Amino acid sequence: MIQLEVTRDGSHTLFIPELNEHYHSTYGAITESLQVFIRNGLDCFADHREITIFETGFGTGLNALLTALVAIRRDMRIWYYTIEKYPVNAEIVGQLNYPGLLEDSEMQAGQLFSAIHEAQWEEMSEIHPGFHLKKMKGDLCHFVPDACYDLVYFDAFAPEKQPEMWTGEILHRLVLSMKPGGVFTTYCVKGSVKRLLKACGLTIEKLPGPPGKREILRGLKRDKGQGTRDKGQGRKNNELMNNEQ
Repeated sequence: MIQLEVTRDGSHTLFIPELNEHYHSTYGAITESLQVFIRNGLDCFADHREITIFETGFGTGLNALLTALVAIRRDMRIWYYTIEKYPVNAEIVGQLNYPGLLEDSEMQAGQLFSAIHEAQWEEMSEIHPGFHLKKMKGDLCHFVPDACYDLVYFDAFAPEKQPEMWTGEILHRLVLSMKPGGVFTTYCVKGSVKRLLKACGLTIEKLPGPPGKREILRGLKRDKGQGTRDKGQGRKNNELMNNEQ
């Protein structure tokens, strides 16, 4: 059964005993999301008026909420796609304390968070004029992107817990869906993941991580020629991943 826990910055995370895994860092859920996905992902597009984002693992909706708040504050238009195989039930969502920690006089975080979770699955919903959301219920292993993304938040559970989510085939498919100049950001800095992303055509850099994690990973798709290797590349990347585990 999923358990609600308070992290060091006061924000909630969820714990899955069966996997012995948390949804967010126990050192600070909001702190981690801000560092990995906002400062080192969304902030790369601070001068853009409109972008498209894909998130692997909708989970608690924290990344979506933080992104929506930034979109409103910066007067951006964001099209946000996310996939989740096991949606968190409404009872647990109602206990999450993110809105109370993020609310201020200008930002109605509570209303946004409710709208994000109440939005219909499989439909593009206008959460706010600056933030449109499409939640897809399904398995990333079988997902075929139906849009081109400026930014990818890769927030799956760790490779040790869900190795099927970190295969070369899946990563290659996502890189192919990214626009030239696109950014891929994840908390995972495992060497095999880094090499797989390089093999997909991304330029990789390690960046300072949030509390409790020394580094995170960011990849850049520099031009149209990158990430478009032959269809056998995903299988080759899978072989690389398997050999390194």
